[in-house]
Amino acid sequence: MTDDHIIEQRGLYFEEFEPGIRYLHRPGRTVTEADNVLFTTMTMNTQALHLDAAWAATQPFGRPLVNSMFTLSTMVGASVAQLTQGTIVANLGFAEVSFPHPLFHGDTIYSESEVETKRLSQSRRGQGIVTLRHTAKNQDGIVVGRAVRSVLVWCAGFRP
Repeated sequence: MTDDHIIEQRGLYFEEFEPGIRYLHRPGRTVTEADNVLFTTMTMNTQALHLDAAWAATQPFGRPLVNSMFTLSTMVGASVAQLTQGTIVANLGFAEVSFPHPLFHGDTIYSESEVETKRLSQSRRGQGIVTLRHTAKNQDGIVVGRAVRSVLVWCAGFRP
């Protein structure tokens, strides 16, 4: 077998990103109570809304909320295989992060990303900056997370 018969899964190079294109990332991810407790304790977030079901039951939503940082991480993480696996140099930053509706144990997150802008880096040869708008919806289509992320990615032919 020759190398031209091998396909390696990867994200997109700078040239392959096109503003206005929307990517639906599948499969979805059903969130369990164990996911929420593990993530919350691993990140030292002792918020009772995530850890204390009895106390959370007395609060406005009447049950524990999934840690919003888990929502953000899962929303962005779902995009990696399709968009940035092996082609990213670095995350540059996040903006417009919001959680318009809570995520609960048993909900399924479906993520999507839209390419907003792209430009070649002025200071890093062979690399470009891509701005992605990530959205996460639950199984009912209700938006549970949003974020705009800037990433530095390799141009084709420049990856080390």
